[in-house]
Amino acid sequence: MKRWATLLAGFLILFLLSNCTTTRENATYQGAGLGAAVGAAAGALLDDDNPWRGAVIGAAAGAVLGGGITEISKQASAEAVSSQRPVVYSQGSTVVEATPLAYNQHTKCHKVRKRIWKDGRLVEDRIEEVCEGQKISNTY
Repeated sequence: MKRWATLLAGFLILFLLSNCTTTRENATYQGAGLGAAVGAAAGALLDDDNPWRGAVIGAAAGAVLGGGITEISKQASAEAVSSQRPVVYSQGSTVVEATPLAYNQHTKCHKVRKRIWKDGRLVEDRIEEVCEGQKISNTY
């Protein structure tokens, strides 16, 4: 029971830290890192004979999946903005839909509604900005 409590606490800390900073430049790396951490923990728990082997295999698989889904998500947003029409990408059981909403001429940023489904279940629905330049500070 203590092992599960420690694992749950670790997942909670990783989840909270993953939401601290997000920029478009390092989002793929964050997705890969979070996927690797979750995959390593799950692999270590699932491989009773050799937890280290399970952790390494889980980390590799999690990094590929986490980074891949994050990259597809970024690409969908960028394509939706450039084409000004909804874009749908799918990878395995994950579907990403990006719909352009509005453009703010003052900030030169496009608002995009992004929805992500996994196994037919909506897991994320958010509005994000895709800016023409690089945002240096949080103020405009």
